[in-house]
Amino acid sequence: MPETPAEDLLRELAPQVLGALVRRYGHFDTAEDAVQEALITAAHGWPRDGVPENPRGWLITVASRRLTDLLRREQARMRREDTVARWVLPEQWRAPAADRPPADADDTLILLFLCCHPALSAASQIALTLRAVGGLSTAEVARAFLVPETTMTRRISRGKQRIRDSGLRFAPPTGPERADRLAAVLHVLYLIFTEGYARTAGPGLLRADLTAEAIRLTRLVRRLVPEDPEVTGLLALMLLTDARAPARIGRHGELVPMAEQDRSRWRAEQIAEGVELITGALPRGVVGAYQLQAAIAAVHDEAPSAAATDWAQITALYEVLLGMSDNPVVALNHAVAVAMSRGAPAGLALLADLADDPRLADDPRLPAARAHLWELEGERLAAREAYRMAAARSTNLAQQRYLNARAERLAGDPPPAG
Repeated sequence: MPETPAEDLLRELAPQVLGALVRRYGHFDTAEDAVQEALITAAHGWPRDGVPENPRGWLITVASRRLTDLLRREQARMRREDTVARWVLPEQWRAPAADRPPADADDTLILLFLCCHPALSAASQIALTLRAVGGLSTAEVARAFLVPETTMTRRISRGKQRIRDSGLRFAPPTGPERADRLAAVLHVLYLIFTEGYARTAGPGLLRADLTAEAIRLTRLVRRLVPEDPEVTGLLALMLLTDARAPARIGRHGELVPMAEQDRSRWRAEQIAEGVELITGALPRGVVGAYQLQAAIAAVHDEAPSAAATDWAQITALYEVLLGMSDNPVVALNHAVAVAMSRGAPAGLALLADLADDPRLADDPRLPAARAHLWELEGERLAAREAYRMAAARSTNLAQQRYLNARAERLAGDPPPAG
């Protein structure tokens, strides 16, 4: 169901209000509890009484009062004076009033930096980002990653505890650290999108709620740092990839590979926006990995058919991407591109070089790629076994069904020549 205007506004304001409270008072975990209670109060009251003239200030006021109550209760439970001192705001954390807009940085971006701090595990970064900035409930985050709600609650709590114990300041990173922290934010958003577009486990293939949330948050980051071409590149990559989603699943929930997709079902507006974004970002300074991946996605999306795809250009882009980092998945995709531009034997030779890479030991993509190229070469038996191997490695049921179906299709007699 579509969200109401009040729900849209609350979703937009939630990270701003949380950021304002954490900036002023610290106590990430307690502040989040206070903000959640303020949001619940607004969700019940605003549809009835109307949206306040200053909704952000209203939420900050209500949340601040609740935070004060929670901190007082916390203080009452503390027995020793030195323990009480732990929750008193350190002098260096003093900041302007919570409802006063920060002068040098946006609270939402600082909150993203905090949720994606390198001191946290990747799992905690993703969970905290979706919970604190994305506004998803703990139950929704748990369902997205197919874990019990109690498990996700512990994961989020550990992340908050880590922030509290490490004394991380609610302040924008400066100097070289800022680029590293922004890269961590983009990586977390990329992981959220990837899990939504090709979920690693479970019955379905897509999680449209996760891809939409990743795109929304990346748009937000781009508004906050519009000068960064990698932020623009990541947004373009998401839009260009997500544009194919309607054609990626068949009538019965089966996976449809790109070469067999009905391209008329691709989202033309998203493709146009993504192409415009990446076209504008590429000339602006150093080209990064997200920009290159977006450029590859643009070549795919602009091709009128699979046969008309400019595989030579895709191969060249992957070679530039390979020069940036030792990424086995990029190497695998490059091998497939080489096969499509220079012939299957050339691609199979490159895949053979990846066979002993421990990072791909349990990855279904390597045997699936090998199976596809062997099938192109007419090696039906080898292709069938590779498809079965890929299916055995996959933890996604839709992918398993697709790979097993490809294997079964090769089990019969070969089609007659001509």
